[in-house]
Amino acid sequence: MDIEHVAKLARLKLTDAEKEKFSKQMGTIIEYIEKLNELDTKNVEPTAHVLGLNNVFREDAATQPLTDQDPIKDSPAHSKGHYEVPKII
Repeated sequence: MDIEHVAKLARLKLTDAEKEKFSKQMGTIIEYIEKLNELDTKNVEPTAHVLGLNNVFREDAATQPLTDQDPIKDSPAHSKGHYEVPKII
């Protein structure tokens, strides 16, 4: 892989020392990928996630909408259709 090309795509200016360092690192990564390619994955099912996650959906059912007083009546303190809170000065 051409380090200068990747740096240009990422709009990075690299010094010669950085190019040398990243070139060695990229070589190490590619060697590791080649090692992984040696594994027998014939009987391994492809997966996008290692955990068996499923979306859980509930049935969408129409209900009665809340009235203006419904949230207020469940509050600890209310009067005349308003929440009562401590006075802060």
